[in-house]
Amino acid sequence: MITNNVEYNDGDVLLEGFVAYEETDVQKPLVLVAHDWSGRRQFACDAATRIAELGYVGFALDMYGKGIFGSDNDVAGNSALMNPLASNRALLRQRIRAALVAGRNIPQVDATRVAAMGFCFGGMCVLELARSGADVRGVVSIHGIFAPGDEPNASIVSKVLCLHGHDDPMVPPEQVLAFETEMSEAGVDWQMHVYGGTTHAFTNPAANNPDFGTVFNATAERRAYQSLTSFLAEIF
Repeated sequence: MITNNVEYNDGDVLLEGFVAYEETDVQKPLVLVAHDWSGRRQFACDAATRIAELGYVGFALDMYGKGIFGSDNDVAGNSALMNPLASNRALLRQRIRAALVAGRNIPQVDATRVAAMGFCFGGMCVLELARSGADVRGVVSIHGIFAPGDEPNASIVSKVLCLHGHDDPMVPPEQVLAFETEMSEAGVDWQMHVYGGTTHAFTNPAANNPDFGTVFNATAERRAYQSLTSFLAEIF
């Protein structure tokens, strides 16, 4: 397994991603990994490595800027990092599309075969990537936020998979239904996998705050990665 940090830019903002792949002479599909609201920390890098173990190039992208990180339990601090992007979907789309360009430029990547996955805030990011009309084969939201912003959608060409905890307090049932309606009206090939008895951040072992609605669930995490693995095999 080869891992490296990769610097890239969104305008004047310096960003730093993390790339993982198994050594090969053949270019491989790229899977962008968008981090949660705490930034491109170890959890996102571990997910990129896990993707590399499936035979792809995993690229944990950076939405905030090189060296800018929150922490697991700092709600106010993480919100301060996330909100400028969550409230400005044009900027969010620009930032993640910069990561798409950087990922495609990795020499080991087959730039014609790209997908994106994201956790929590990162789920919002990859859904916005799809809404922007980006040429990616599929996006996967993992306990992500479905609500759109004010930015109009382009024609969505990506297949969409959402892995969602039924008891997620950040994404109430009406938001799920509204998203399903949005995707259906846009003619998207979409799936919604809902896990009962499961809250927000269910794939993150560090999530252990029932009062806030973030609790790790090993069974849901296993099922989610099974669905993710099948989805990537299908689109690639």
